[in-house]
Amino acid sequence: MIYREAGEFKSTYQADQAIFPIRQDRWFILAILAIAFIVMPLVGSDYWLGTIMLPFLILALAALGLNVLTGYAGLLSLGTGGFMATGAFAAYKLATMFPGLHILAVLIMSGLITAGVGILFGIPSLRIKGFYLAVATLASQFFLIWMFNKFGWFTNYSASGVISAPPMTIFGDIYVTGPQATAAAKYLFVLAVVAFLALMIKNLVRSNMGREWMAIRDMDIAAEIIGIKMLSTKLKAFAVSSFLCGIAGALWAFIYTGSVEPAAFDINRSFQILFMVIIGGLGSILGSFLGAAFITLLPIFLSNAPHWFGMNIPVDMISHIESMVFGALIIFFLIVEPHGLARLWQIAKEKLRLWPFPY
Repeated sequence: MIYREAGEFKSTYQADQAIFPIRQDRWFILAILAIAFIVMPLVGSDYWLGTIMLPFLILALAALGLNVLTGYAGLLSLGTGGFMATGAFAAYKLATMFPGLHILAVLIMSGLITAGVGILFGIPSLRIKGFYLAVATLASQFFLIWMFNKFGWFTNYSASGVISAPPMTIFGDIYVTGPQATAAAKYLFVLAVVAFLALMIKNLVRSNMGREWMAIRDMDIAAEIIGIKMLSTKLKAFAVSSFLCGIAGALWAFIYTGSVEPAAFDINRSFQILFMVIIGGLGSILGSFLGAAFITLLPIFLSNAPHWFGMNIPVDMISHIESMVFGALIIFFLIVEPHGLARLWQIAKEKLRLWPFPY
């Protein structure tokens, strides 16, 4: 009984409604946060912080946004890349039109603009669902990318169509965008934003709104019979999902790459985020992070593994092997546990509750 709940009593409603009611869960989360905020900046190199951890955190945020829509509300979407592009270009226009705007205000406003776009494309969700809704959101993906390519206003009439983030500080002389920004500053800023938004979503899915989303996901007709307003509830899911994806797109353009073009958010990006949610676990916040880690870190491991074992394999052969192994592992995980990596974590905790006396 390593992972024990017995003996933990609650005497107040606040303690009973805590996000992590089990003491071991609270200590585990605090340890993860301490490692992420303190240990990683101290021991991590610029390559690890800037090239591996930054895309992992930003893609995890985008996966979290899609998980709100697909995992909790049951609404399929293939427009995540388009919503990320909306956030990126909205942030660029805000930062260039209002140079004195703080980076946090730019992120929040770009997320709100993306939420408005998400609501617009979520209106058909009242009439259609399932694969038909996925096709409708796929249309939004193509339309948004076409719009950012077609109209030069979004790029300030740049000849190449590429937008570049202006240098911006979080406070004082600590830059988080531009050439003066260090990898540690970028990492800590993105980590703080992602941790705050993940905590916000964790609370949101436990509220009335989250329960309404799950009621629609499980059986929409029964949800409507008990009085849940279908259109407003679905549009709220689109708004929250798009808000997170918009901020993820702005972070990708401003913090990670520094400059980006619309092609960076094409349909492949939408599929990548969808795979993260499926592999990590639908309807799970932890699954969003596990799926992002699987998709982001596994190719790096597969590309470096031959060198660790002293094997001299050509680069093109490594790329082909990486694709085959990556695809085989995805199929393996989907067969072994179709509910994702988050379900494996739940099974491990259930085993630890009974160990060493399983029955």
